[in-house]
Amino acid sequence: QVQLVESGGGLVQPGGSLRLSCAASGITVSGNSMAWYRQSPGNQRELVATVTGLGSTYYADFVKGRFTISRSIVKNTVYLQMNNLKPEDTAVYFCNRVPDLAWGQGTQVIVSS
Repeated sequence: QVQLVESGGGLVQPGGSLRLSCAASGITVSGNSMAWYRQSPGNQRELVATVTGLGSTYYADFVKGRFTISRSIVKNTVYLQMNNLKPEDTAVYFCNRVPDLAWGQGTQVIVSS
């Protein structure tokens, strides 16, 4: 059974940083393309960043230069390092495989002073 568990969200001031984690079981992050998505109230879920099985990365324009996606093969975990956070980054962040599987609970990120 595949399970993806997101964690690491919280309340942070503008300009601050957070690191999100996505612990995977039932699949290997090294053998799949993995992605982070986010959804804010009233908006559709949007793609934030992806990392392929070979380690190639992609970033949405609105996070380029601020967010970094990475993975630990040993821990079977995908990370999203978020720096220079802005209020518009406030959302629930989800991780998933590409193509997606069942969605988890996500982790809430609130950027506010």
